[in-house]
Amino acid sequence: MVRVKSKNSYSGEQIVVLEGLDPVRKRPAMYIGSTSIAGIHHCITEIIDNSVDEALAGFANNIWVIIHPDNSVTVLDDGRGIPVDIIPKYKASALEVVMTKLHAGGKFESEAYKVSGGLHGVGASVVNALSDWMKVTVLRDGKLYKQEYKKGKPSTKVVEIKDLDDYLKQKIETLPNTFIKNPPPTGTISSFLLDVNIFKQGIAGDFAIIKKQVKERAYLVPKLYFHLYDERSNEQAQYYFEGGISALVKSINRNKISLHDPIFIQKTEGAVEVQIAIQYNDGFNENLESYVNVINTAEGGTHLTGFKMALTRSINEYGKKIGAFKNSNDSIIGEDTREGLTAVIYIKMSSQDLQFEGQTKTKLGNPEIQPLVQSAMNEALDMYFEEHPSDARAILEKVYLASKARLAAKAAKDAIIRKGALEGASLPGKLADCQSRIPAESEIYIVEGDSAGGSAKQGRDRKFQAILPLRGKILNTERARLDRILEFSEIKDLVIALGMGISESLTPEKLRYHRIIIMTDADVDGEHIMTLLLTFFYRHLPYVVQNSHLYIAQPPLYKIQLGKEIQYAYNDQEKEVILKKMSGGKIQPLIQRYKGLGEMNPEQLWETTMNPVNRILKQITIEDATKADETFTMLMGNDVMPRKRFIQSHAKMANLDV
Repeated sequence: MVRVKSKNSYSGEQIVVLEGLDPVRKRPAMYIGSTSIAGIHHCITEIIDNSVDEALAGFANNIWVIIHPDNSVTVLDDGRGIPVDIIPKYKASALEVVMTKLHAGGKFESEAYKVSGGLHGVGASVVNALSDWMKVTVLRDGKLYKQEYKKGKPSTKVVEIKDLDDYLKQKIETLPNTFIKNPPPTGTISSFLLDVNIFKQGIAGDFAIIKKQVKERAYLVPKLYFHLYDERSNEQAQYYFEGGISALVKSINRNKISLHDPIFIQKTEGAVEVQIAIQYNDGFNENLESYVNVINTAEGGTHLTGFKMALTRSINEYGKKIGAFKNSNDSIIGEDTREGLTAVIYIKMSSQDLQFEGQTKTKLGNPEIQPLVQSAMNEALDMYFEEHPSDARAILEKVYLASKARLAAKAAKDAIIRKGALEGASLPGKLADCQSRIPAESEIYIVEGDSAGGSAKQGRDRKFQAILPLRGKILNTERARLDRILEFSEIKDLVIALGMGISESLTPEKLRYHRIIIMTDADVDGEHIMTLLLTFFYRHLPYVVQNSHLYIAQPPLYKIQLGKEIQYAYNDQEKEVILKKMSGGKIQPLIQRYKGLGEMNPEQLWETTMNPVNRILKQITIEDATKADETFTMLMGNDVMPRKRFIQSHAKMANLDV
């Protein structure tokens, strides 16, 4: 490895090669996690993060991201531009080496990139290997260079383009006007089309997900301007934030009542910078987000562990200091300190020193980061509490009430458990259980009303389908504590039927059904009951959602009959297609609009909604935990105004059956 004298220089000498590209196309999931839609977005963000790294290094101010009609993607930046000089050791341009060799890049040379979010030099070459084609154009040293690739291999040499203005005019349909009118003196343009032979489910990126990922980065890198364009739908988005992670915390809490302004903590030790922003709200749920070099560490790691330990210590120490805790039994635990807490923990450190658990970087493994975060938190919070006693008391009161509620809820729950209410041996009488005792092949339908429950019990396949009818609307559990939840008979019956307990007594391996299917009427009341059930699972049995056990049944809206021929339509569009096909538009068939599941006889309910051969189920997953939390808070929380604004802005989308 060659060291350079100037930390701001960036040339071919800093490009280091570790191995070739062949394994990537053979085992793509090893490098990008999967070849599903998640893998597509992983590839897109790898190229975006190469540009973000230029901004982190202090050399880029703008990043453009364009999705073209053919689902190809172009990412531009005004950074330094990838080096194009020849590397004598490899007898090839630095650009070609970066794009075609695995583990090649400036991120192995600590002076080129002290902080980076890319795959340690893997990102660009992996995306290239998994693309049908890729083109990279570099603006550098007052000149323009270009190279094209096919499935990871060069299809042209690195060539210099003499006339920049002419080149930009030729590209006017694919480059943003702001870039064409005022091209930066340096930068990189990367365009690629992912290979449908690798991504067999399709190569179309979801613009909403891309916007979310880019918005995160805009918060983490203040004063970096993102310009996003989706030419498929003509949608655009721009992101630019100066407030950093404090602004991100405020954004997450915008539908909640905050107890104080965000507390910002920053500490640099050696090559590591720690940034933390925390803000409590009046809710019950915690929302912790952690990042390392703009990478979202969804599984946490040593930085998150250090944060939790320090938070509990600081609050306990302050409570004892001011005499809020009269004895040791009053001390609070970590769970109490995180009730109603929104926090972002952000670590910036040398790419060379990073230790992630797993190739796709979802958990930080560096052991030295934990004590660093702890010391930064303890020092800053101790000082903040001294200087802001009113905020400190508001936080202390919040967590102390959480502690009391936790103990009360535990006592109430223990009393319920002692009475045998949650024991698996005493299944609720209204549960029509299935014969199978193998959870992987068993499913339970949670059905609205006794009438639909009766039809479902008669129409089901009792070998693997269980039925649990619900009487009326269940409790809104968005802001309810566990003791009150378990006093509600319908929810208690559901928890007992599922068999795996709840809260700290949760035993996932005891889940009795691996498909939990919500089946409600296709009307306003049915939608409300479905939302109440989704709220309960998301807030109190998140394991079911996170492990893809939760589904929503899709009953038909119409029964269409012409003579002896009967067909079912699940929406108005299907109805029109079926009518045209059955009658040729000349004879009016008999059309029945189902108002509820109870209108179907057992045979119809089985054939349309419960038969695995032809039923339609929607699987519930969480793609964006922050957005999901925000949505449940807005729809099901106590604050009326955010919900009112949502209803007003979406009123025209409502399809009311009156």
